[in-house]
Amino acid sequence: MGEQSVGVNGGGAVASAGSNVGIAFQGVGKAFGDVVALDGVTFEIDRNSRIGIVGPSGGGKSTLLQLTAGLLEQDVGTINVEGETTTEGRLSRCAMMPQRDLLLPWRTALDNAMIAIENRGVTKKDARAKTRPYFEHFGLAKFEDVRPDALSGGMRQRVSFLRTLMAEKDILLLDEPFGALDSITRGQMQEWLLRALGDVPRTVLLVTHDVDEALLLSRTVVVMSARPGRVVRVIDVGLQTEGHSRREIVTSPEFIELKESALEAIE
Repeated sequence: MGEQSVGVNGGGAVASAGSNVGIAFQGVGKAFGDVVALDGVTFEIDRNSRIGIVGPSGGGKSTLLQLTAGLLEQDVGTINVEGETTTEGRLSRCAMMPQRDLLLPWRTALDNAMIAIENRGVTKKDARAKTRPYFEHFGLAKFEDVRPDALSGGMRQRVSFLRTLMAEKDILLLDEPFGALDSITRGQMQEWLLRALGDVPRTVLLVTHDVDEALLLSRTVVVMSARPGRVVRVIDVGLQTEGHSRREIVTSPEFIELKESALEAIE
């Protein structure tokens, strides 16, 4: 457990995009007209690791996620996602879970979860057969044929996560995945996702305004500045979460110390 402070211009170790690196940002900048969203962002994510991005609102966190996914092109710098540097190549490697579940109301939970498979040309019968076994694993058993309007907010987010997972991409991008939920449900979903990510060998990039959420779900937390977004601190979380409840983790002295470090960097 510890932290690495980096220069306000996003300095620090140069992203090498080595064999164990899933995502590497090197000197990345992005502007929208006269508004500079990101400036000199440099850091990297090991393959199959989990990184949380936190910082003030308007600091370019979601822009960074869209750049990673190839939905936007950076103005300067390089982004390497599993060896892909073009927008098209990055998009082929990433699956994104948005803040709102965006489930199609006319489809059942199962049919929503299998959309990515179906879009690859797999028949509905085969797509359902491949997706159905995951419902029990993600606490959705017996809800396969239920439509979204009959599901709780937390269950809808589980279906959304499963839909993202079934895309079978190397990179999972989570954009405020529980931001629309009430605080109690959000805490429950954080604990659920912590266990679920432990079973999923993927590189995960999480954007959130919730420092607790970032520390709980990530192995490393990158703290961004206000606009223009720069990396101001990288925190190695290193918490022992196995066998511990969310309450035990977030009330531990180690967690509180890490939270204070993140909040200090944000302020």
